[in-house]
Amino acid sequence: MAVELGWIDGLVLVGLLGVAIAIGFITGRKNTTTESYLLGSRSLPWWAILGSIVATETSTATVLSLPGVGYGETGMRWLQIALGFVLGRTIVVMVFLPLYFDGKLMSAYQVLEKRLGSKVKSFASLLFLVTRNLGDGLRLYLAGAVLEAVFHWPFVQCVVVVGSVTILYTFFGGLRSVIWNDCIQFVIYVIGGIAAVAILIHLIPGGWSEIWSFAGRTDRSVLFNPEFSLSNPYNLWAGLIGGAVLTIGTHGTDHMMVQRYLSARSQQDAGRAVFLSSIVVVVQFALFLWIGVQLACFYSHYPLTDSIKPDKVFAHFIVDHFPKNVGLIGLMLAAILAAAMSTLSSSLSASVSALVNDFYVPLKRQPVSDRQLLRVSRWMTVGFGVLQIAVSIWANTLDESVINNALKIAGFSAGILLGLFALGIARRRASQTAVLIGAVAGIVVLVTVSFILKTPEGADRVAWPWLALIGSTTTFAVGSLAGFVFPRHARSSLNSP
Repeated sequence: MAVELGWIDGLVLVGLLGVAIAIGFITGRKNTTTESYLLGSRSLPWWAILGSIVATETSTATVLSLPGVGYGETGMRWLQIALGFVLGRTIVVMVFLPLYFDGKLMSAYQVLEKRLGSKVKSFASLLFLVTRNLGDGLRLYLAGAVLEAVFHWPFVQCVVVVGSVTILYTFFGGLRSVIWNDCIQFVIYVIGGIAAVAILIHLIPGGWSEIWSFAGRTDRSVLFNPEFSLSNPYNLWAGLIGGAVLTIGTHGTDHMMVQRYLSARSQQDAGRAVFLSSIVVVVQFALFLWIGVQLACFYSHYPLTDSIKPDKVFAHFIVDHFPKNVGLIGLMLAAILAAAMSTLSSSLSASVSALVNDFYVPLKRQPVSDRQLLRVSRWMTVGFGVLQIAVSIWANTLDESVINNALKIAGFSAGILLGLFALGIARRRASQTAVLIGAVAGIVVLVTVSFILKTPEGADRVAWPWLALIGSTTTFAVGSLAGFVFPRHARSSLNSP
């Protein structure tokens, strides 16, 4: 499976990369302070932040693998999880945003320092940095593997090109460049998805009516499964409860998202962006799931001659059935790159922000000038970018199961961080030692549930939407109980009212 780009397709692809770099140079002119570089001078419009939130949480897996879910027996039932996102982000707006707009914070984990102490802040920030860069390095690997398989480019070349372009526009433009590029990249992959829908309607005998009929006959149009199950992720309860807690963790405590909220002009603007992003995500996921349903219908009429995994069917269709050299293949390749770069650039900017504000500045014995801090922040961007490229190249030497397990571990942070924030919001009597004991307990329980509690066939007994709930509940419960053994003393250095 390989495709050769025509000159029009190549022009579309090169145009995307050129625009991304140009935006970095143009927006970089406004970055005269660290705050402008890391937070866009807290002046970005809510609709741009909304686009950036959605693009950031959309990886290459969404663009290519989510159609594989719709192609399989799950069909549209995946959307139950997205409904939980709406509920969870409503809670983020009401509970978490007031914490971040209480003072001019630069990092999400400064809230934990105010409420639980500097050790907890450092632990949370370090957990974020490790899991974020491991996870996004592996996601860059997945993007590189797709490009290598579809276009037969050398793998290292794939990840170096994607990584280098992203580093370049983030280095110069900072968060402004990240957010404006995210908005453009969001538009690109949505247009690519809509184009795929239109092409499939045109190619399937009977068109739209046949697709609807096929979806009904095969139950792929069914949205809700009311049966409760811990092992099946695609039921209403796992979607509403597990999905809600997961998005509270990822969008309420992960600095990659919180950094965007802090760049808004006001708490009200940030809240509007967060809540509406959940609605846009539901529509976006529905689009890519529906592409999968259409693909199942298409290949029921034109059966595949080779056995192909569901998550690679969309890539196979792009190569074999997209019109050649009219710009559409270039557009879909641009969409794949856009999804990868939006996540990677957001990760770089958020990692630099966390490292600078949670470690570099507090550990400096002498005050650091803002000019020096800006220079350090830019070179940290390069450092994190090189690190993620290195992780992706290293992952190419690993077994697929190892990579999947590493991605699962990278996802643990949402539950642990949410448990820490819950302890901070509750302001229980727990000392920093007790809180850290709770976090370690949460990690141990998540490792046990994810890697030890398996069926005889090796399947998970507990589906992934429940992991954030398990991790946060364990961290909060154990941390609270440990507070009776390690109570917070009256002379604590915490900033308590």
